[in-house]
Amino acid sequence: MTWSLIAKNPEDGAIAVIVASRFFACGAVVPFVGPTVAVASQAFCNPVWGTEGRRRMAAGESAQAVLADFALRDQGQAIRQAHMMDAEGRFVAHTGADCVDWAGHLLAEDHSVAGNMLTGPEVIEATSAAYKDNADLPFAERLIVAMQAGEAAGGDKRGRQAAGLVIHRGQEHAWLDIRADDHANPLGELARLWEVAQERYVHFSKGMPTAEKFSGLPTREGIDADIAAAEARRIAEGRPSKSQAVDY
Repeated sequence: MTWSLIAKNPEDGAIAVIVASRFFACGAVVPFVGPTVAVASQAFCNPVWGTEGRRRMAAGESAQAVLADFALRDQGQAIRQAHMMDAEGRFVAHTGADCVDWAGHLLAEDHSVAGNMLTGPEVIEATSAAYKDNADLPFAERLIVAMQAGEAAGGDKRGRQAAGLVIHRGQEHAWLDIRADDHANPLGELARLWEVAQERYVHFSKGMPTAEKFSGLPTREGIDADIAAAEARRIAEGRPSKSQAVDY
């Protein structure tokens, strides 16, 4: 199942994993992201590759050493697929010999793509090309657009069901974590959720505490002003809200 993209934003150092699959809740089981590292564990995923890999790379081990150790220790390595980025920004990948065709991976300087049960190699190639070609977009949007290009090239050969996007901005906690666990157009749903995030969430997140600033912004004044300004712009531009929230 699945294809995914790991990337690091050169502008602010944000780390992300985005995934799509004809598999329920892939966004819950594939991405493992930290402040400086990321792992995507898929196919017959082994979540310990994600949790242990994230911890060890955050402590300074190289992605190559960690992945080689996993492949040696795991008796199921032939049905596993994983790719990861270490704290130095180095990408590595493993596609087990028994992963369901088409299965493979692509490593670039600033991102990696891997997938299995795909229509063909054009899926990861289109994903990578679209990521490279859309550097002018906001990071989250760039990731979604890249995956949509992979889907247009064929995607998961079984169809569509779920997608997820996790972004960390130098903290242990995620800055953004959105998922479509069972949806007819999961990547389209991620795109909608990203648009909804522009209404309130991205402004609220500016005040969220960090390890360096434990209290964050303890008042709402600037946050509320930013939310109001964003709403005024949206209304002035004639753009309806994409939110499905209901007020009582």
